[in-house]
Amino acid sequence: MGIDRRNFFRVLGVTGATLTLGKKLGAKPTHKNEIEFYGILYDSTRCVGCQSCEYACAESNGLPEPEDIPEVGVIRQTDETRRTVVNAYNTSKGEVYIKRQCMHCCQPACDAACLTQAMHKTKEGPVIWRGEKCMGCRYCMVSCPFDSPKFEYHSANPKITKCDMCFERLQEGKMPACVENCPAEAIVFGTRRELIKEARNRIYENPDVYEDHIYGEHEAGGTGVLYLSPVPFDELGLNTKIQTTPYPELSKGFLYSVPTVFVLWPALLLGIREATKNNQSKERENE
Repeated sequence: MGIDRRNFFRVLGVTGATLTLGKKLGAKPTHKNEIEFYGILYDSTRCVGCQSCEYACAESNGLPEPEDIPEVGVIRQTDETRRTVVNAYNTSKGEVYIKRQCMHCCQPACDAACLTQAMHKTKEGPVIWRGEKCMGCRYCMVSCPFDSPKFEYHSANPKITKCDMCFERLQEGKMPACVENCPAEAIVFGTRRELIKEARNRIYENPDVYEDHIYGEHEAGGTGVLYLSPVPFDELGLNTKIQTTPYPELSKGFLYSVPTVFVLWPALLLGIREATKNNQSKERENE
């Protein structure tokens, strides 16, 4: 039944790309002088586990199609080949699905930890990785409380990969691929303010359906991806012990408390990176 259902909704999801089944709350991705972040609201009460979001994400980013399906007891993780996954959990209200991807924090720890600003919080909201600036230190991976950035360990030219909320599509005036292709409208795109308002309205209008909690409204200082659920979020594998203070604030006072070697080490890495770039440039000139 799982495979048949997946194939059925996959076809429906492809059709949705033509019929524009994706939903956005009156938001246009780019505005001059716009300072409000855009984000995504995921409603697990509407998700049917069809994986249309996964297939759309894979196609949009040139990644392999998912080969496995959501199964209770099997936790599928994002990795260098898939930027979003849907998992199934047996909860106090039966089987519930949950979509996982980068949370696009309002004040991301990965951005604060990145010495070269390769991991970058855009003014539109998505957190993106800029390969030309990366020196490969992987501080972003260590610092992320949601374990989102992944490293291509088996690649000759490794990259840091994660969901970037389809940033290039947003710049073209389109919605993220997962939003556009969700046949159940479990994923909504809009400004963070609109999404929180929508989420609160759903909880208020259907208090017996939803847990009275918008995950991501305050977690880690607030995130661009927000969740609604019929059950407490720990039943869906989300970390409910995430602090509400933005993680970059933990670094305040850092320079006053750590040994000098740790302060100088990043500068040394930066120097090595620049020297390597210069040597590579000279080698290309001499070819």
